[in-house]
Amino acid sequence: MWVCGVDEAGRGPLAGAVFAAAVILDPERPIDGLADSKKLTAARRESLAEAIRERALAWHVASASVEEIDRLNILQATFLAMQRAVAGLAVVPARALIDGNRVPRQFPVAAEAIVKGDATEPAISAASILAKTARDADLVALDARYPDYGFARHKGYPTAEHLAAIERLGVLPIHRRTFGPIRVLLQAGQRELFG
Repeated sequence: MWVCGVDEAGRGPLAGAVFAAAVILDPERPIDGLADSKKLTAARRESLAEAIRERALAWHVASASVEEIDRLNILQATFLAMQRAVAGLAVVPARALIDGNRVPRQFPVAAEAIVKGDATEPAISAASILAKTARDADLVALDARYPDYGFARHKGYPTAEHLAAIERLGVLPIHRRTFGPIRVLLQAGQRELFG
């Protein structure tokens, strides 16, 4: 009876998709050092992500777009990304352990929410690492597309640097329009950039 861990990355930023990962670890191929991705250095996360992709029985990373976030709200978009991650696994799990305090409705398998599960359940830790490294890579790619915004540094979070760039340069298509700081800027007449 396989159990997958599920976690997300990117609920709080003002820009970019929200990512989720699902991982079924192989008990025959343990991975040392799994922990909450936020407690690891970027280099350690990358190293562990490589080990997870190599040794896990199954893993899948999925996302929900900025448009889906704005249409559904961030919680429902996160749940959608989680559903996509579990549905994309090559091995069908019997259960999912989800980091947090809520289980999405209409989840593809039986699921249990575990508060701070990314620190206590190795499969959730692994999912946390894959989701975070995938989202970070996506923001680095967006940084190459929009180099004046600093996405490689702040990863879309509402830092002083990011907010100053938006005020100076405008709102991008990758910004979440329903998030407070962006909504306020748009209501104040901030220009939108397209493309």
